[in-house]
Amino acid sequence: MNVIKLNFLKIRTNSQLKHNKASRITVPYKDSRQIGIVFTVEDKIKHETVKDLIRKLESDGKQVQVIEFLPERKENYEFKFDFFTEDDVSFFGNITSSQANKFANAPFDFIICLDTMPNPLILHLLASSKAKCRVGPSWEDEHPYFELMIELNPNIKVMAEAMYQYTTQLK
Repeated sequence: MNVIKLNFLKIRTNSQLKHNKASRITVPYKDSRQIGIVFTVEDKIKHETVKDLIRKLESDGKQVQVIEFLPERKENYEFKFDFFTEDDVSFFGNITSSQANKFANAPFDFIICLDTMPNPLILHLLASSKAKCRVGPSWEDEHPYFELMIELNPNIKVMAEAMYQYTTQLK
């Protein structure tokens, strides 16, 4: 992404963090109904990990919606999930993807971010989100994006399992 576009996106993200009036509360897991998952496409292992997490959540009776960011030169495995790309960001840093905007505006009880590294486009979705509780890895200086942070683990399967375990323990 070009530097100017990225700078505009960061300005818009900071504005969303300051002005988003979504009610941030921790919903008991047993009472939650809708869960969103957001991630950046990396490899087949991550894709399978996301599918495993979806199966667990759905077996708990949750409705799950997923969106992925698809970087250039990455394979979109199975075309199973809604996705957006850098092409869905305008010159002035607006995300133009209807799927990404619909995801950000959905009234999720939880959004789970399955990225091991901060991605400016995912951060923008998290900042714009109407979700009650955002769950993600404990990145340095990324505290405003999550209400529940899980210790970062480079093994995506271990991190996803920890996010599931801690989220299901919320009462």
